[in-house]
Amino acid sequence: MSAVLVAVALRWADPRVTAHPLTGTAPTAPYAAGAGPADRCALEHALRLAERLGGRCLAVTVGPAGAEEMLREALAAGADEALRVEGPDGDEAATAHSLLTGLASRGRTPDVVVCGDRSVDRGTGATPAHLAARLGWAQALGLVELSVGDVVPEGARLRAVRRLDGGRAEELQVPLPAVCSVEPGTVRPRRAPLATALAARRAEIPVVRVTAPEGAAVRAGRVRPYRPRAKVLPGPEGGTRQRLLALTGALAPPRTPPRVVTPDSPEEAAELLLAHLREHGAEA
Repeated sequence: MSAVLVAVALRWADPRVTAHPLTGTAPTAPYAAGAGPADRCALEHALRLAERLGGRCLAVTVGPAGAEEMLREALAAGADEALRVEGPDGDEAATAHSLLTGLASRGRTPDVVVCGDRSVDRGTGATPAHLAARLGWAQALGLVELSVGDVVPEGARLRAVRRLDGGRAEELQVPLPAVCSVEPGTVRPRRAPLATALAARRAEIPVVRVTAPEGAAVRAGRVRPYRPRAKVLPGPEGGTRQRLLALTGALAPPRTPPRVVTPDSPEEAAELLLAHLREHGAEA
């Protein structure tokens, strides 16, 4: 049986992106971009899972060549492999497609994928859910704890704790394969030793180029209202009282003057109601 493969999906982002005042572009500074707090915690969780399960840890990201610095930091911290994917990264669905296509190019699907619950570039945190939906795996999102749980005949299970509203928490038993996302601050990332940090500087980062799937582009049709516009009617004339009477139809013929009825029994009340309905054309 092959060793368990734990993949950590890291988001390369610049938390201080500013728009150029003349061109309107938002350039990313390579020296400032990198993994956010949630992604660093995800890396530490993935390293611990790989150690506990006796497997390997793969650090993967979707980004340009500047993202390799983040992957080298992951290798220095203890990751066994790294992979950079160049592909669509416009939204969470495109990012999930690029990640899965890049992982599939290695010839083996990971047993566990760990992600940060939200990236520092104001992401919605939907990428882990897209990964789980595309893979058909179990998912545990927004976790504050993640460790190896019980070992059953079907394989190992992960023990996860998810934060709930009102200061409560929910403990989960997550079967493998699974996609898990962790909140920032759940663990303290380890410090890379000097020897592995120097070796990571010389490591070669494999690159996989991914194209957008066919039919993924949105086709825009003719621009039109969501529903037909309301019929335009001329406004009423006169003062406020006349306008209100015209709009409510209080004086429009035929008008039945209101009356107060005091039936002596329920049967008489029912007869009066049925007579009123028949008089106004309703079926009894």
